[in-house]
Parts: sequence; structure tokens; C-alpha cells
Amino acid sequence: MSDNFKKLTGKNPKDFEPVAFNLINNPDVELFAELVEKDDFLFDFVKQNVTNRLQKVCNGSNYLNLLEFMKYYSPSYEEFVVSNLAKYADEDLTDKMLDIFENGSVDEKTYCAKFFSYIQDSLAIDLLKKYAFDENSSLASNCAQTLGVFKEKSSFNLALEKLNSDDDFEKLASVKFLVSYGDVSAVDKIVEASKTCAMSENIASEILYLIDWFTLYENNKTNALFILNLIVNALGEITGLCQIFDFNLYEIFEYLKNQPLTSGIAVVLLNARDKFFTLTENDEYLYDESKEVKQEVNDIKKLLTPLDTQLYRQKTDDELDEKSLFVFTALDLSDNIEKIRSLLTSSNQTVILKALEVLKSADVLQDDDKKLALTKLDDVNLKSIAQAM
Repeated sequence: MSDNFKKLTGKNPKDFEPVAFNLINNPDVELFAELVEKDDFLFDFVKQNVTNRLQKVCNGSNYLNLLEFMKYYSPSYEEFVVSNLAKYADEDLTDKMLDIFENGSVDEKTYCAKFFSYIQDSLAIDLLKKYAFDENSSLASNCAQTLGVFKEKSSFNLALEKLNSDDDFEKLASVKFLVSYGDVSAVDKIVEASKTCAMSENIASEILYLIDWFTLYENNKTNALFILNLIVNALGEITGLCQIFDFNLYEIFEYLKNQPLTSGIAVVLLNARDKFFTLTENDEYLYDESKEVKQEVNDIKKLLTPLDTQLYRQKTDDELDEKSLFVFTALDLSDNIEKIRSLLTSSNQTVILKALEVLKSADVLQDDDKKLALTKLDDVNLKSIAQAM
């Protein structure tokens, strides 16, 4: 860690002001690269302090120096770099940004994609479309967001088509595009895509960045509960625990607790209760989290602990139906052995296999259960798993 880095991120104006002045006016690309490198190790308020200090130095005489910093991308300093370039932009700079967008590094392209959300030059559209599904998530997201600003429909329609892809990774990429693009008219189709995708938890965790959960619930209660249940499953495994704030989970669970109890609500809240007990009982989940996250996780656990688990489990039995969006979670939650056995004649082979696994886990799997299931399973992989039980 360099002395200038310590000074720039410190509290003493006599230290950070001359360093900030020098960083912008020289420009000190090496120090900016160090800021980007240490991005994950600095508190958000420290990075905001740094941004404010650099912002005070930027003006119409030195703003072009910011082009040098574009070699090192950081979402923490993106707005600072791009907004200042856009503030003083002229035709020459716009042409230069188009050239960088076409020929620059991935980091430079990412800044450029954001720049054209400010300076809406139609000449950038082809490049934005070119990188809208790039494997670099930051570049792809910025392109999609800017295409949304342009209201460019061909890329939006292409993403909608990709939701029907047989490739789950392509399907997820299209979801990320649509969320960044920002058109809520895509929500229903994204939800439907989540119902047929092996990466459904990943998709669900994107949706609430496009639409508020309460709005989703108002539009379609079953779909909203389904998405919420997937988000619960993803916590600590696919998504970071800090996202409980993004999703407003405490407020959502508190609201659902006060609603008339339905089988869907019972599944989601009971599943959430189990999840937050798991999160707090295993140090691996909370060890590296902030105090705020740890407190919120424990507050949610405290909120859900008093649930009448016997009543809720009885309610979940209503979802032991192959057509239910909650059937897999209900199977994990239910202790109604006979109703679980009834699913061994399901037309859904993954439901049959799941029912077998639950019966085995409960130590009540009988030879007749296995024989019945094997007569229904024709998928070679699923059948081999069932035979091994």
C-alpha cells in the first residue's frame, strides 16, 4: 500500500488534498490503478470520500486526463469518470470515445458503454448491440442499460427470444440483459423462463432489480411467492447475504406473516425459517459478513422463529401436487408420508425422483415404493439414480 494511497483514503485534508490534485492533474494512473485494485478492501464510505475529493479537482481544463484512468475499470469510480467526461464533452471527445469503444480494452469499452448513456450518439448503437451479451458482465450490463436509454428495440426483442433458448446460460444472459435494459414489460416472460430453467435461482435473484417484489405480488401472488422462494433458496449459495437489503426481505416476510395463511405463503415462510436457522448455525455463512448483515440475518431469524411450524407444515401439504410451483420445496418440508408416496405415480419424473429421495431421507422408503417409481421412470439418468437408492 503506497503512502499516497494512505493519504488519499485518510482523514487529513492536508494529506489528501494535494494527492487528489496531483492524481487528476498529472495524471497519476498508477495510484488510480491501486484504488481499483483495493476496491474490495475499502468501505463504501471511504470510496465515496475519495470520489468527492477527486470530483473537487476536476474541471474543464483537466477532464481529458480521466481518459487515462479508463484502462482500469471499477464500478465504484465509473460514475465519477464518465459523468465528468460527459459534462465537458464535445464532438471531438465523442469521436474519440467511439474509437476507444471500438478498439480499446474491455475495461475501456465498459466506461465507453456508460458514457453513451449520457451522450446519446446513435453511432454507438451498433457497438452497444455488439457487446450487449459479452461474457464480461460489467460491459454487457452497461451496454444493455444504455440501449435501454436509447429505447433500442431490436436488442430488446432479441433478448426476449433468447429466453426460449435450450441453453440455460444463454437464457440467464438474456435475463441479465433485460434487467439492465430496464423495461418492466419483460417481467412476466422472465418469470415464465425461471419456471423451466435449471438456473432458476439465478434468474429469480435478478428479477427484483427490475421490479419491486410488492408490485410483483400485487400483479400475481403465486408468481411473486415462487420468485421469493427461489431467492430464499439462493441465499448464501448463489447470492450474497448482503442482498437481503436489496430485496427488502425483512419487510416482505413481515408482510406475509400478517396475511391470511395460504399454502404458498406457508411454503415460503417455512422454507425461509429453515434457511435463516441454517445461516446462523453455520459460521461459514456469516464469518466474513459485515455487522449490518449479521444483524439483519439474526433479525429475520427472530421474526420467523415464532411461526407455528405444525400448522404451516399442514398447509404445505396442499402444494404436494406435481403441477404446483412449490412442489419440490413442499416435499422437503412435509412429513405427510402417504401424500409424498402419492407422487410416485406423477407424470413429472423429477418429482418422482424427489419423492423417492425424501422417503429415503425419512427412512421410510420401501421396496414397493422403489419398484413403482422405476416403472414410471424412463429417463436413463434418473432411473440409475433411483436404482442406486
